[in-house]
Amino acid sequence: MNLFDLSLQLNGFPIKKARQAIDEIQKMSVLEFDNYVSLKKREIVAYHLKHNPFYKSLAKQVTINDWNSVPIMTKQDLQQPLLNRLSEGFSEKEIYVNKTSGSSGDPFIFAKDMFCHALTWAIIQDRFSWFNLDFNTSKQARFYGIPLNKKGYYKERIKDLFSNRYRFSVFDLSDSALEKCLEKFEKTPFDYINGYTSSIVQFAKFLKRKNLVLNTMCPTLKACIVTSEMLFKDDKKLMETQFGVSVINEYGASELDIIAFQNPEDKWQITSETLLVEILDGNNQVLPYGEEGRIVITSFYNKAHPFIRYDIGDIGILSKESTLKKPILEKLIGRTNDIAELPSGKKAAGLTFYYITKSIIEDDGNDVKEFVIEQLTKDSFKIVYASEKDLSETKIETIKAEMENYLEKGLNIIFEKQKNLTRLKSGKLKQFTSLLNRPNN
Repeated sequence: MNLFDLSLQLNGFPIKKARQAIDEIQKMSVLEFDNYVSLKKREIVAYHLKHNPFYKSLAKQVTINDWNSVPIMTKQDLQQPLLNRLSEGFSEKEIYVNKTSGSSGDPFIFAKDMFCHALTWAIIQDRFSWFNLDFNTSKQARFYGIPLNKKGYYKERIKDLFSNRYRFSVFDLSDSALEKCLEKFEKTPFDYINGYTSSIVQFAKFLKRKNLVLNTMCPTLKACIVTSEMLFKDDKKLMETQFGVSVINEYGASELDIIAFQNPEDKWQITSETLLVEILDGNNQVLPYGEEGRIVITSFYNKAHPFIRYDIGDIGILSKESTLKKPILEKLIGRTNDIAELPSGKKAAGLTFYYITKSIIEDDGNDVKEFVIEQLTKDSFKIVYASEKDLSETKIETIKAEMENYLEKGLNIIFEKQKNLTRLKSGKLKQFTSLLNRPNN
């Protein structure tokens, strides 16, 4: 057995059984798959009603054969001790336990049973194989966070060793640190890059400043897979130019699975083998394909902990060409808690501000590395940017004018320069944050 598969087996995750299960699901006909989804929906609800007191208290009015009677779960529902939420028969020693990153503002500890987590890895391996990447043989250049305490640090390094990957810390994206990254690429036959979008974009910008294309220095490089943060079209183009390989977009959640993965046809294919993804309106009604709403997800296989009609906190659209077996995520718009509320009562996706200011700031010539936007009050926004120099007054006035043009007049825009931006503990960069519903706001 290969090293990565062996490490999963030794940790109690039945990867062979999981891969076989995924293979059998994928071979189903359309009719067989429709029946499979109907069965799994009933099975997972019935299981947790019988074995999980937490879920039973949450779903008091459920009728097994009426999916609309199944309540929507939120992250706030899950912010209580894990032991209160575990199904009967599962102890903390017999499950996979982890914590969400907190990028949504509502972190919590979650659990998966061993087979469910093995299925997660089977799906990841399957999706990566679309691009001829193999976890057992392909060398990964990993741009992720890493614990700074000694025990956590070395634990991750050991996991990286068994997973055939080398980790670059995203907490230092200075030119000197990125120069060391480049030296590592010159000496190591990496097959692919994987990690947080914002940090990999910074590496691409560094290469552009040096007028370098990465796969001329690391000719084994085949692909770049980005995750956890929004991928913008111009950033994707920049990375593909500077890396010399395709950039593949992944959308996932640690408490679930890969939710959607860009397939070889350049479409964001939903993981329908193990998840049911629904798009709901404000009244919790399922919207037709092509309409925008809240992303709500059911995990068919997690018996240790319920994730049934779980509102992940994101807004998106399923393509009109979707089918039950092959749903396509047409667009991921942002998080529900990243909505800006304006004085007139108008609401706008927080990333609207990011889109408006991005090209203006990055074309300024002042070497602005990154920026984030915070909503302080309904009419006040702060743009925090990392740079050695101040933005020019001309650019500041242009940004203000564009914000009023796209949104509404009378907004107060504050600019704050920092040498480096503060990232979340996970290493992610939260591009828009609303402080309106925080205490003392």
